[in-house]
Amino acid sequence: MKYLIVYAHPEPQSLTGHLKERAVEALEAAGHEVVVSDLYAMRWKAVADGEDFPDRRADGPLNYALASKEAFEAGRQAPDIAEEQGKLLWADAVVLQFPYWWYGMPAILKGWFERVYAYGFAYGVGRHGGSQWGRRFGEGVLQGKRAMIATTVGGRMAHYGPRGVNGPIDDLLWPIQHGLLFYPGMTVAPPVVFYEVNKASPEAVEEMAETYVRRLLDIATVEPIAFRPQNAGDYDDLQVLKPEHGAGLAGLALHQSGTPLVSNTFLGVAGDQRVRHFAPTSRDDDERAHACRADGGRSR
Repeated sequence: MKYLIVYAHPEPQSLTGHLKERAVEALEAAGHEVVVSDLYAMRWKAVADGEDFPDRRADGPLNYALASKEAFEAGRQAPDIAEEQGKLLWADAVVLQFPYWWYGMPAILKGWFERVYAYGFAYGVGRHGGSQWGRRFGEGVLQGKRAMIATTVGGRMAHYGPRGVNGPIDDLLWPIQHGLLFYPGMTVAPPVVFYEVNKASPEAVEEMAETYVRRLLDIATVEPIAFRPQNAGDYDDLQVLKPEHGAGLAGLALHQSGTPLVSNTFLGVAGDQRVRHFAPTSRDDDERAHACRADGGRSR
Protein backbone atom coordinates (compact mmCIF):
# COMPACT_ATOMS: atom_id res chain seq x y z
CA MET A 1 0.00 0.00 0.00
CA LYS A 2 0.89 3.65 -0.35
CA TYR A 3 0.67 5.62 2.89
CA LEU A 4 0.58 9.40 3.25
CA ILE A 5 1.23 10.59 6.80
CA VAL A 6 0.33 14.25 7.29
CA TYR A 7 2.31 15.04 10.42
CA ALA A 8 2.05 18.17 12.56
CA HIS A 9 4.33 18.67 15.55
CA PRO A 10 6.98 21.36 16.06
CA GLU A 11 9.38 19.14 18.04
CA PRO A 12 11.01 16.14 16.29
CA GLN A 13 11.96 14.58 19.65
CA SER A 14 8.40 14.62 20.98
CA LEU A 15 6.41 11.46 21.59
CA THR A 16 4.43 12.26 18.44
CA GLY A 17 7.68 12.48 16.49
CA HIS A 18 8.91 9.20 17.95
CA LEU A 19 5.68 7.44 16.99
CA LYS A 20 5.92 8.84 13.46
CA GLU A 21 9.46 7.54 13.05
CA ARG A 22 8.48 4.11 14.32
CA ALA A 23 5.51 4.06 11.95
CA VAL A 24 7.60 4.90 8.89
CA GLU A 25 10.23 2.32 9.81
CA ALA A 26 7.66 -0.44 10.32
CA LEU A 27 5.62 0.32 7.21
CA GLU A 28 8.67 0.37 4.96
CA ALA A 29 9.97 -2.83 6.54
CA ALA A 30 6.65 -4.45 5.65
CA GLY A 31 7.08 -3.44 2.00
CA HIS A 32 4.76 -0.42 1.91
CA GLU A 33 5.53 2.95 0.38
CA VAL A 34 5.41 5.92 2.76
CA VAL A 35 5.41 9.66 2.15
CA VAL A 36 5.41 12.06 5.10
CA SER A 37 4.24 15.65 4.86
CA ASP A 38 6.02 17.09 7.91
CA LEU A 39 4.25 20.43 8.01
CA TYR A 40 6.54 22.20 10.48
CA ALA A 41 9.69 20.98 8.74
CA MET A 42 8.20 22.07 5.41
CA ARG A 43 7.39 25.47 6.91
CA TRP A 44 3.93 25.00 5.52
CA LYS A 45 2.06 28.22 4.82
CA ALA A 46 -1.06 27.79 6.92
CA VAL A 47 -2.84 31.02 5.95
CA ALA A 48 -5.29 30.85 3.07
CA ASP A 49 -5.05 34.14 1.18
CA GLY A 50 -4.60 35.70 -2.23
CA GLU A 51 -0.99 34.54 -2.47
CA ASP A 52 -2.34 31.05 -3.16
CA PHE A 53 -3.34 32.21 -6.65
CA PRO A 54 -0.27 33.59 -8.46
CA ASP A 55 -2.19 34.50 -11.63
CA ARG A 56 -5.20 36.10 -9.98
CA ARG A 57 -5.97 39.65 -11.01
CA ALA A 58 -6.20 41.69 -7.82
CA ASP A 59 -8.84 44.07 -9.16
CA GLY A 60 -11.56 43.29 -6.64
CA PRO A 61 -12.33 41.60 -3.31
CA LEU A 62 -10.93 38.11 -2.87
CA ASN A 63 -13.53 35.35 -3.05
CA TYR A 64 -11.28 32.53 -1.88
CA ALA A 65 -13.60 29.71 -2.94
CA LEU A 66 -14.11 31.10 -6.44
CA ALA A 67 -10.40 31.86 -6.86
CA SER A 68 -9.62 28.34 -5.67
CA LYS A 69 -11.98 26.88 -8.24
CA GLU A 70 -10.55 28.94 -11.09
CA ALA A 71 -6.95 28.16 -10.17
CA PHE A 72 -7.64 24.44 -9.77
CA GLU A 73 -9.45 24.15 -13.10
CA ALA A 74 -6.75 26.14 -14.90
CA GLY A 75 -3.86 24.24 -13.29
CA ARG A 76 -2.53 27.48 -11.82
CA GLN A 77 -2.54 26.80 -8.09
CA ALA A 78 0.39 27.59 -5.83
CA PRO A 79 2.95 24.77 -6.29
CA ASP A 80 2.79 23.59 -2.67
CA ILE A 81 -0.98 23.15 -2.89
CA ALA A 82 -0.78 21.13 -6.10
CA GLU A 83 1.98 18.96 -4.65
CA GLU A 84 -0.09 18.01 -1.59
CA GLN A 85 -3.11 17.27 -3.77
CA GLY A 86 -0.91 14.93 -5.79
CA LYS A 87 0.10 13.11 -2.62
CA LEU A 88 -3.55 12.62 -1.68
CA LEU A 89 -4.36 11.20 -5.10
CA TRP A 90 -1.32 8.91 -4.91
CA ALA A 91 -2.06 7.46 -1.48
CA ASP A 92 -4.14 4.42 -0.60
CA ALA A 93 -4.19 5.41 3.06
CA VAL A 94 -4.08 8.89 4.58
CA VAL A 95 -3.03 9.23 8.23
CA LEU A 96 -3.31 12.46 10.21
CA GLN A 97 -0.83 12.45 13.09
CA PHE A 98 -0.90 15.32 15.56
CA PRO A 99 -1.12 16.26 19.24
CA TYR A 100 -4.60 17.16 20.39
CA TRP A 101 -4.39 20.87 21.26
CA TRP A 102 -7.25 23.04 22.47
CA TYR A 103 -9.98 20.71 21.29
CA GLY A 104 -8.62 20.20 17.81
CA MET A 105 -5.66 19.85 15.53
CA PRO A 106 -2.73 22.28 15.45
CA ALA A 107 -3.46 25.38 13.37
CA ILE A 108 -0.85 24.45 10.79
CA LEU A 109 -2.76 21.25 9.99
CA LYS A 110 -6.07 23.08 9.76
CA GLY A 111 -4.36 25.44 7.33
CA TRP A 112 -3.20 22.48 5.28
CA PHE A 113 -6.82 21.45 4.75
CA GLU A 114 -8.00 24.97 4.02
CA ARG A 115 -5.48 25.38 1.22
CA VAL A 116 -5.21 21.83 -0.18
CA TYR A 117 -8.95 21.11 -0.27
CA ALA A 118 -9.55 23.30 -3.30
CA TYR A 119 -12.98 23.94 -4.80
CA GLY A 120 -13.43 21.30 -7.49
CA PHE A 121 -10.89 19.02 -5.83
CA ALA A 122 -12.35 18.17 -2.42
CA TYR A 123 -15.66 20.04 -2.55
CA GLY A 124 -18.05 21.49 -5.07
CA VAL A 125 -17.93 18.18 -6.93
CA GLY A 126 -20.95 16.64 -8.70
CA ARG A 127 -24.50 17.76 -9.35
CA HIS A 128 -26.06 20.03 -6.73
CA GLY A 129 -29.84 19.81 -6.68
CA GLY A 130 -32.55 17.91 -4.87
CA SER A 131 -31.40 14.78 -3.10
CA GLN A 132 -28.09 14.79 -5.00
CA TRP A 133 -26.40 17.72 -3.28
CA GLY A 134 -22.93 17.08 -4.59
CA ARG A 135 -20.68 14.04 -4.41
CA ARG A 136 -19.72 14.29 -0.75
CA PHE A 137 -20.00 12.41 2.55
CA GLY A 138 -18.96 9.03 1.20
CA GLU A 139 -18.41 10.10 -2.40
CA GLY A 140 -15.91 12.36 -4.08
CA VAL A 141 -12.44 12.45 -5.56
CA LEU A 142 -10.90 10.58 -2.60
CA GLN A 143 -13.45 7.76 -2.54
CA GLY A 144 -11.89 4.33 -2.06
CA LYS A 145 -9.04 5.54 0.13
CA ARG A 146 -8.69 4.76 3.83
CA ALA A 147 -8.06 7.44 6.42
CA MET A 148 -7.24 7.46 10.12
CA ILE A 149 -6.43 9.91 12.91
CA ALA A 150 -3.57 9.22 15.32
CA THR A 151 -3.46 11.70 18.16
CA THR A 152 -1.86 12.15 21.57
CA VAL A 153 -3.83 13.64 24.45
CA GLY A 154 -2.47 15.02 27.69
CA GLY A 155 -5.70 14.59 29.66
CA ARG A 156 -7.27 11.59 31.30
CA MET A 157 -9.23 9.06 29.29
CA ALA A 158 -12.27 9.48 31.54
CA HIS A 159 -12.42 13.20 30.70
CA TYR A 160 -13.13 12.24 27.08
CA GLY A 161 -15.61 9.45 27.76
CA PRO A 162 -19.38 9.54 27.20
CA ARG A 163 -19.93 11.58 30.40
CA GLY A 164 -16.51 13.21 30.64
CA VAL A 165 -16.15 16.92 31.27
CA ASN A 166 -14.32 17.54 27.98
CA GLY A 167 -17.00 15.82 25.93
CA PRO A 168 -16.82 12.47 24.12
CA ILE A 169 -13.68 12.14 22.01
CA ASP A 170 -15.77 10.88 19.07
CA ASP A 171 -17.82 14.09 19.08
CA LEU A 172 -14.67 16.20 19.40
CA LEU A 173 -13.05 14.43 16.44
CA TRP A 174 -16.26 14.60 14.38
CA PRO A 175 -15.31 17.74 12.40
CA ILE A 176 -12.11 16.01 11.27
CA GLN A 177 -13.32 12.46 10.73
CA HIS A 178 -16.71 13.23 9.20
CA GLY A 179 -16.16 16.75 7.91
CA LEU A 180 -12.65 16.49 6.46
CA LEU A 181 -12.00 12.80 5.78
CA PHE A 182 -15.41 11.29 5.02
CA TYR A 183 -16.62 14.42 3.20
CA PRO A 184 -14.45 13.92 0.07
CA GLY A 185 -15.11 10.17 0.08
CA MET A 186 -12.50 8.50 2.26
CA THR A 187 -13.43 5.50 4.41
CA VAL A 188 -12.50 6.35 8.00
CA ALA A 189 -10.91 3.80 10.32
CA PRO A 190 -11.39 4.23 14.09
CA PRO A 191 -8.86 6.68 15.50
CA VAL A 192 -5.80 5.84 17.57
CA VAL A 193 -5.97 7.99 20.70
CA PHE A 194 -3.29 7.88 23.39
CA TYR A 195 -4.18 9.51 26.71
CA GLU A 196 -2.10 10.92 29.59
CA VAL A 197 0.94 10.81 27.34
CA ASN A 198 2.92 13.37 29.33
CA LYS A 199 3.13 10.81 32.12
CA ALA A 200 3.83 7.74 30.02
CA SER A 201 6.70 5.49 31.11
CA PRO A 202 9.28 4.20 28.59
CA GLU A 203 7.50 0.85 28.65
CA ALA A 204 4.21 2.54 27.88
CA VAL A 205 5.77 4.48 25.02
CA GLU A 206 6.99 1.22 23.51
CA GLU A 207 3.52 -0.27 23.75
CA MET A 208 2.06 2.84 22.16
CA ALA A 209 4.44 2.47 19.23
CA GLU A 210 3.60 -1.20 18.80
CA THR A 211 -0.13 -0.46 19.02
CA TYR A 212 0.13 2.34 16.48
CA VAL A 213 2.08 0.17 14.05
CA ARG A 214 -0.49 -2.61 14.31
CA ARG A 215 -3.32 -0.18 13.62
CA LEU A 216 -1.49 1.19 10.58
CA LEU A 217 -0.82 -2.26 9.18
CA ASP A 218 -4.49 -3.20 9.67
CA ILE A 219 -5.93 -0.01 8.20
CA ALA A 220 -7.15 -1.71 5.02
CA THR A 221 -9.10 -4.43 6.82
CA VAL A 222 -10.33 -2.94 10.10
CA GLU A 223 -14.07 -2.31 10.37
CA PRO A 224 -14.47 1.40 9.60
CA ILE A 225 -16.68 3.97 11.28
CA ALA A 226 -20.09 3.41 9.70
CA PHE A 227 -20.84 6.97 8.68
CA ARG A 228 -24.01 7.22 6.63
CA PRO A 229 -23.38 8.18 2.98
CA GLN A 230 -25.29 11.27 1.94
CA ASN A 231 -26.59 9.87 -1.34
CA ALA A 232 -27.48 6.30 -0.37
CA GLY A 233 -31.09 6.95 0.68
CA ASP A 234 -30.85 7.68 4.42
CA TYR A 235 -31.26 11.44 3.90
CA ASP A 236 -34.15 13.33 2.32
CA ASP A 237 -34.00 15.98 -0.41
CA LEU A 238 -32.79 18.55 2.13
CA GLN A 239 -30.02 16.20 3.28
CA VAL A 240 -31.79 15.68 6.60
CA LEU A 241 -31.79 12.19 8.11
CA LYS A 242 -35.11 10.46 7.48
CA PRO A 243 -37.20 9.79 10.62
CA GLU A 244 -37.04 6.01 10.27
CA HIS A 245 -33.29 6.04 10.90
CA GLY A 246 -31.42 6.50 14.16
CA ALA A 247 -34.23 5.52 16.53
CA GLY A 248 -33.18 6.00 20.14
CA LEU A 249 -30.10 8.01 19.21
CA ALA A 250 -29.36 11.70 19.42
CA GLY A 251 -26.64 14.11 18.40
CA LEU A 252 -23.83 13.10 16.09
CA ALA A 253 -24.39 9.38 16.70
CA LEU A 254 -27.43 9.66 14.43
CA HIS A 255 -25.11 9.80 11.45
CA GLN A 256 -23.68 6.33 11.97
CA SER A 257 -25.58 3.25 10.90
CA GLY A 258 -25.99 0.45 13.40
CA THR A 259 -24.64 0.83 16.92
CA PRO A 260 -22.36 3.89 16.95
CA LEU A 261 -18.68 3.32 17.52
CA VAL A 262 -17.07 4.62 20.67
CA SER A 263 -13.37 4.91 19.96
CA ASN A 264 -10.62 2.66 21.17
CA THR A 265 -8.95 3.94 24.30
CA PHE A 266 -5.39 3.57 25.54
CA LEU A 267 -4.11 4.77 28.88
CA GLY A 268 -0.42 5.13 28.25
CA VAL A 269 0.54 2.41 30.73
CA ALA A 270 2.27 -0.89 30.22
CA GLY A 271 0.22 -4.04 30.73
CA ASP A 272 -3.19 -4.98 29.37
CA GLN A 273 -3.33 -4.00 25.70
CA ARG A 274 -6.75 -5.39 24.83
CA VAL A 275 -8.81 -3.08 22.66
CA ARG A 276 -11.37 -1.46 24.93
CA HIS A 277 -14.47 0.62 24.38
CA PHE A 278 -17.02 2.30 26.52
CA ALA A 279 -20.07 0.03 26.34
CA PRO A 280 -22.27 -0.36 24.51
CA THR A 281 -20.43 -0.33 21.20
CA SER A 282 -20.60 -2.10 17.89
CA ARG A 283 -17.37 -3.92 18.65
CA ASP A 284 -17.29 -5.06 22.24
CA ASP A 285 -20.51 -4.72 24.22
CA ASP A 286 -19.19 -6.34 27.38
CA GLU A 287 -16.19 -4.08 27.90
CA ARG A 288 -16.31 -1.22 30.39
CA ALA A 289 -14.10 1.79 30.78
CA HIS A 290 -11.25 1.25 33.21
CA ALA A 291 -9.51 3.72 35.47
CA CYS A 292 -6.96 6.16 34.14
CA ARG A 293 -3.45 5.89 35.55
CA ALA A 294 0.05 6.47 34.19
CA ASP A 295 3.61 6.82 35.40
CA GLY A 296 6.89 8.32 34.23
CA GLY A 297 7.18 11.31 31.93
CA ARG A 298 7.64 12.39 28.32
CA SER A 299 6.49 15.32 26.24
CA ARG A 300 3.74 14.58 23.76
